[in-house]
Amino acid sequence: MTGSKDTARSYAKKRLAVVLLGGVTGVAIGLAGVYGIGHLAGNAGTDPACKAAMETTRRMAPLARGEVAAVGVAQTPKALPVLTFKDAVGADKTLADWRGRTVLLNLWATWCVPCRKEMPALDALEGKLGSPDFQVVAVNIDTRDPDKPKAWLKDVGIKRLAYFADPEAKVFQDLKAVGRAFGMPTTMLIDRQGCEIGTMAGPAEWASDDAVKLVMTAKAPG
Repeated sequence: MTGSKDTARSYAKKRLAVVLLGGVTGVAIGLAGVYGIGHLAGNAGTDPACKAAMETTRRMAPLARGEVAAVGVAQTPKALPVLTFKDAVGADKTLADWRGRTVLLNLWATWCVPCRKEMPALDALEGKLGSPDFQVVAVNIDTRDPDKPKAWLKDVGIKRLAYFADPEAKVFQDLKAVGRAFGMPTTMLIDRQGCEIGTMAGPAEWASDDAVKLVMTAKAPG
């Protein structure tokens, strides 16, 4: 009888361990879905308008390492769909307004913890590299209280980033439709011609040396 009880206890412990492991795995998968952790799939096909970007991505590829190792450098750069959002005074903006400049486009929300954590680094990156040929364009997609993100940015001392918002979160949906947004935050490197040259799902230390080298290479003339 004792042997049978010990066997039963052992089986129960093993079963509990499997259940717990499954739960942890499920949580990890859930977080990946919510926060977009991990690489995005590579592009398929070649966009004729973005052939010139191939040389840029070739130079960038070895630099996607360290703090920006999760950046997926585009294998075949493509033009993005028209993305429309608002500036601080409510005027319509699209990425075409930045044609001729390299852009680090970031989608964020106050309810997204990783977004909030990386915002100071994005602010610092703008301070380091912001210029007539590069800008961090951080677009808030809070859909309820339009004053909340502005107040939050002020409270945490974000001063270098211009304010942009999409209270309908259409930018996120448009990027999701072309397989470039699965969670928050979503960040994209876009070249002077409006072509996607790199995408990252999840947060990064954008003010780190690794990130600065990657962005400087992305914005360097071909």
